[in-house]
Amino acid sequence: YIYIFIYYFLRGVDPLWPVIIDFGNVTLFGKSIHLAIYSYGFMLVVAFYTCYFLLSKDLSRLGYEGKLASDITFFAAVGGIAGSKIYYLLENLSKVIEDPFGMIFSGSGLVFLGGLMGGTLGVTYVIRKNQLNWLTFADIVAPLLILGYAIGRIGCFLVGDDYGLPTNMPWGMSFENDLPPTTYSVIERYYPWVDLTGISEGLLKVHPTQLMETCIGFIIFFYLWKKRTAISVVGSLFFTYLILAGAERFFMEFIRLNSKYIFIFSGAHVISIIMIITGTYFLMNPFNEHVQEIES
Repeated sequence: YIYIFIYYFLRGVDPLWPVIIDFGNVTLFGKSIHLAIYSYGFMLVVAFYTCYFLLSKDLSRLGYEGKLASDITFFAAVGGIAGSKIYYLLENLSKVIEDPFGMIFSGSGLVFLGGLMGGTLGVTYVIRKNQLNWLTFADIVAPLLILGYAIGRIGCFLVGDDYGLPTNMPWGMSFENDLPPTTYSVIERYYPWVDLTGISEGLLKVHPTQLMETCIGFIIFFYLWKKRTAISVVGSLFFTYLILAGAERFFMEFIRLNSKYIFIFSGAHVISIIMIITGTYFLMNPFNEHVQEIES
């Protein structure tokens, strides 16, 4: 129901809406600067401020000082964006070689797995700096990780980025003005591994994987948010997040356009499997039991 609502709500919106408000050229200190509010960046700001608000409320409930929330959010944002971009560039090396400047400074690059790794490093820095328990805070931020990702995917939709495979299903959407657009010739040229058998030439409809991931992300968030006040084993909520987020990306990857490196599996498939295995192992073997064994 969440997916149906968001899908039909945004279906009337032009998928390629990279600029929300364009202020044009403004002269500052003798230099002409083009000012605009970009939808991709705007949704990132919405994601981080939403997560900051909820994190601040939760830390206050648990008796932590307010500054900790701002530090965690800031370093998670810096690490997440940097990790996302690095992973995106590594995943699209052929395009980087063709147009390095355009790829590095493009609005694209919200790669979940890279953002998760970069954001984790950023949060770890804050936790270590304040001498806090890593797993305790991993549980606290777990629901917010998937929430930020879900909101960010709306930004991907508005700029026409990260759409899925061509489809004839009723929920298929066309991205006519995307870079690149969803035309037969573009898919054939830029994604030669995609099977276009039975697909007519011209403008194609594709899976709106951005909206699909947004909806699934919201569902996972609500589930984890509800469970956060009843954690019996430290780390269990974070490991549950790894399983759910990993499973979501693993299955979604089958209808995305990413290159396949190992049979039918992409790099994201492999990392998703690692997430699922890691989460499952530590849920079945609680981390505090390992601590007790080491101490004994």
